[in-house]
Amino acid sequence: MFLQGPRLTLRPLTPADCDAVFAMNGDATVMRHFPAPMTRAESDAWVARLMAHQQDRGFSFGAVDLPGAGCIGVVGLLDVPWQAPFTPAIEIGWRIAAAHHRQGLAEEAARLVLAHGFGRLQLPRIVAFTPPANEPSWRLMERLGMQRQGEFGHPRLAPDHRLHTQLWYELRREDWMAARLPD
Repeated sequence: MFLQGPRLTLRPLTPADCDAVFAMNGDATVMRHFPAPMTRAESDAWVARLMAHQQDRGFSFGAVDLPGAGCIGVVGLLDVPWQAPFTPAIEIGWRIAAAHHRQGLAEEAARLVLAHGFGRLQLPRIVAFTPPANEPSWRLMERLGMQRQGEFGHPRLAPDHRLHTQLWYELRREDWMAARLPD
């Protein structure tokens, strides 16, 4: 997967991206809506899982390359690996380095990924989820045309965990297509 946007390129992750990905995964600001920042070993293992998903399924989270800055984030599609009201499903997700927040880069990359998912991959629907406190993320989901479906309890987090309750969004291929066709 090599996708080109006006300002960025999405490409498959490689082991050479581990330093840049750990810089994000170890950053408390970037990870504030996750259970905790990752250790270097956890981050490297995550990159390895993403690369394996790409190899096995033909899609995954990819590196977001910005000219002059290199890898500044990861955006892409993954199989949801646990049970929820909306599974089985494929999720879209993003993680951008703090220095590049609020520049529209996650949105640009996510739009490329949706076009790839609904176009080349012919996916029938794509989901996304985030804790209610992550307003920038759920606002982005709404700008992408995703519709809030409700809330669910994240099965990998204890019921009393601050992030247990998650908002669930969905976009169906036919709705994505209709939004692009003239009336």
